[in-house]
Amino acid sequence: MSLEITFLGTGAAFPSPSRGASALALRREGQCWLFDCGEGTQTQLMRSHLRAARITKIFITHLHGDHIFGLPGLLCTLSLQSNDASKAPVDIYGPLGLRSFLWRSLELSHSQLLFPITVHELVPTRDQCPPEEFKDFSSLDRGEELPQGPPGRVLHLDAGEDSYLLVEEEQLVVRAFRLFHRVPSFGFVLQEKPRPGKLNVQKLKDLGVQPGPSYGKLKSGAAIVLENGATVFPGDVLEAPIPGRKICVLG
Repeated sequence: MSLEITFLGTGAAFPSPSRGASALALRREGQCWLFDCGEGTQTQLMRSHLRAARITKIFITHLHGDHIFGLPGLLCTLSLQSNDASKAPVDIYGPLGLRSFLWRSLELSHSQLLFPITVHELVPTRDQCPPEEFKDFSSLDRGEELPQGPPGRVLHLDAGEDSYLLVEEEQLVVRAFRLFHRVPSFGFVLQEKPRPGKLNVQKLKDLGVQPGPSYGKLKSGAAIVLENGATVFPGDVLEAPIPGRKICVLG
């Protein structure tokens, strides 16, 4: 699985002529995942080799303006470029309050998205920021949909894992972890699952396994039976699993 990271904005607090506000893109398997979307992110996307239409997931670390003020505009631009209401929704993950921010921004600007989005909100814990800065969003933590607001899940901390499970695919898992900041903030960890080790050709020869489909079955984790009736298990001929790569994005 190919993974390619592009830094779209590395400026803090506000953009500059040479550095955009916070934004990072991860390209994988023909998709583009965006992490944070500060002001000017869509302009940076236009300057890059990336295609905004490939964005399928957006992750927001926290609700400070230099991380989210570019999001409503980017979504509106994507809407102008793609009006296919039947396409899979763009999944957006971020702290509790993100759904309200997006809905209010789009409502007050009379903007209508012509493609579906799904907003998944992470419920923070009170120890994630100074007590005087903690905003009580309990009224939003009811799984209720705002009028005309985007659907999505309300995610709570898994105490056993001390994290929030966001995405689990065949090859990749994405979790969010709590960070301490002036407002509730989250870091995102993308972890590839271990891949099967390489086939040990010498062991295959010693066991009498002929090159061909049997190699593929063993590589995929299935046992095979030889003509002499002997069973060869993947563990007999596979080397140690290859650890997956890990990417951490901290807001």
